[in-house]
Amino acid sequence: MKRLQKSAILISLIENLQKYESWCGETHIQKSTYFLQELLKVPLEFHFILYKHGPFSFDLRGELAAMLADDFYILEPQYNYGPKHIPSTGSNFLKENFTVTIEKYSNEIVFVAQKLGNMRVDELERVATALYIKRKFKDNDADLAKEIVKIKPHISMRLAKEAVQKSERIISDCRSEFGITS
Repeated sequence: MKRLQKSAILISLIENLQKYESWCGETHIQKSTYFLQELLKVPLEFHFILYKHGPFSFDLRGELAAMLADDFYILEPQYNYGPKHIPSTGSNFLKENFTVTIEKYSNEIVFVAQKLGNMRVDELERVATALYIKRKFKDNDADLAKEIVKIKPHISMRLAKEAVQKSERIISDCRSEFGITS
């Protein structure tokens, strides 16, 4: 997928996250993009690793910086928190010129925004990490909650189990809505 197509999808994701009560900081964008790409198979081609707060893409961070430089969004400071990403008037270029791309993935974008938009950052970390670990172990019978706690000891077993359950519900809903099996 070409760079401006990716930017158009990301702007649509940001707008939809905001519709579903997301403050839309970089963590929400990172984790939501991870779900779009890895669970819903939107071909964004970002490389994700398990980092401090769950799946993270330095490629995506670079793309967001380029989008900021291109004036596709602005950063609005939040007292005591990281900035909020808000589409600028420059994003109209993407919405007008990449309508086919946006429409092609609009159901997937809305699905992710509905599922993740109102989650707090700490919950996003756990749920996205649960999906990452599940994908790593594929069909293995590993205790995913134990693996999460082993990798991220600051997460309690109770919260790890809740994260696994939430990620399983999202995966199940994805299968029902999109027919995606992995």
